[in-house]
Amino acid sequence: MKISTFAVTAALAASLGLAGCAAGTGTPGGSSTHGADHGSPSAMASMMPDANADHNQADIMFAQMMIPHHAQAVEMSDIVLAKPDLPSEVAALATRIKDAQAPEIEAMTGWLKSWNAPVAMSDHSGHGMAGMVDAEGINKLKAAQGTEAARLFMEQMSGHHEGAVEMAQQEIGAGKYPEAVQLARDIVTAQEAEIAQMKQLLAGL
Repeated sequence: MKISTFAVTAALAASLGLAGCAAGTGTPGGSSTHGADHGSPSAMASMMPDANADHNQADIMFAQMMIPHHAQAVEMSDIVLAKPDLPSEVAALATRIKDAQAPEIEAMTGWLKSWNAPVAMSDHSGHGMAGMVDAEGINKLKAAQGTEAARLFMEQMSGHHEGAVEMAQQEIGAGKYPEAVQLARDIVTAQEAEIAQMKQLLAGL
């Protein structure tokens, strides 16, 4: 009976892993696939929680920390997209970041609810969120215009992405829930590519 249960569990884990891989399929290293893949109905369906799948504390912390981290990236993108005279390349980048991360917030929120875990972090758990922009930085972004706004957005978002990559790598090493680990891999691939793109754009400003 124990052997049978193990076999069923292993098969379930394998099928979930394949679903996660399918969700992240796209052009390797291509930042544009981040938003396109995760925003599609099939990709979002593959990230929906399965109550029978195992998860651990690392998965819970990953989702609880990445949700507000993503939320700030969406907020920053909204701020810069509302500005006139924004370079088209920067506008496209901000749009892609927003379109990718908003659906991922929904997916991670669903996982936490299915695990009966709080979506909001405790005051102490947020201390490890690398790359978050403080209130002063957000206010500077709101006040900036034109090229200054584009430069500040990319400088801030590069550091923000580096923090997300760091958290995602921790999930890859310690997480157990297949979809969460796959999302972490997708974040590393997409955001490292976006960091490289932002460095190129900054050099041209």
